[in-house]
Amino acid sequence: MNKQLLVDVRPFDVSTDKINESISENNGKLIVKGVLQRAESKNQNGRVYPREVLLKEVSKYLQEQVTERRALGELDHPESSVVNLNNASHNVIEMHWDGDDLLGTVEVLSTPAGNILKELFKSGIKLGISSRGLGSVETIKEDGQGEEDTVEVQPDFELIAFDFVSNPSTQGAFMRPVNEGVEKQKPESKIESIINSIMRG
Repeated sequence: MNKQLLVDVRPFDVSTDKINESISENNGKLIVKGVLQRAESKNQNGRVYPREVLLKEVSKYLQEQVTERRALGELDHPESSVVNLNNASHNVIEMHWDGDDLLGTVEVLSTPAGNILKELFKSGIKLGISSRGLGSVETIKEDGQGEEDTVEVQPDFELIAFDFVSNPSTQGAFMRPVNEGVEKQKPESKIESIINSIMRG
């Protein structure tokens, strides 16, 4: 079977009320926690990640990337099987399982892309967290009428990174700052003005 780039997005939200607390309590860094990926659950792409497949890759990613402080991710949807350091915005500093949910702690970096990410969070823009990996899939037929086929990710799956993207899906969990608070949202039309103001310095 041919491996393909598998990208799966879940919603990711950060409370604007607690952002400044998180920054002040973490020596100026924004650190957020939440669900990175979910096992045994059909996502918006019709894909299911079997628990044993994710367990193996998460264990390897923890050992080779997270503990070595190399679990970098990018801002927006990269179409590459490698992480582009020019666009690195954050680093996953911890991951653990809670049932079938893979939870993680993510440090936003003070890189150009990381500064944009921090400003988007501070403005209450809703983002998605996207797992990026290489692997093959196999279609499993559904019994029910009108049900879409489920696509199961195969054991050759390799986890590459977790990226922040602008198109959260309608299902899944949210990420929050380390100090959780009430969610507030501002219009998404602010994205361009925020990015432009950052670029202008």
